[in-house]
Amino acid sequence: QDVMDIEVKLKPLQPHWYERHVQPCVAELLGSALFIFIGCLSVVEDSGGTGRLQPALAHGLALGVTVAILGGI
Repeated sequence: QDVMDIEVKLKPLQPHWYERHVQPCVAELLGSALFIFIGCLSVVEDSGGTGRLQPALAHGLALGVTVAILGGI
């Protein structure tokens, strides 16, 4: 018996143009907007006793939330 063993190699699917171009840009825009918005609000609402601690914590938490939400993109 002559049995031909043919290996079929499928070409990997390319991601959709939306996933390659638009989605990362929207994620960057949302992440930057959240980071800047939270940072500016923390400085505007600064109470006298906190000094530099409140803006630093607000920026750190905003960055952590942004990475947690949009890091997969």
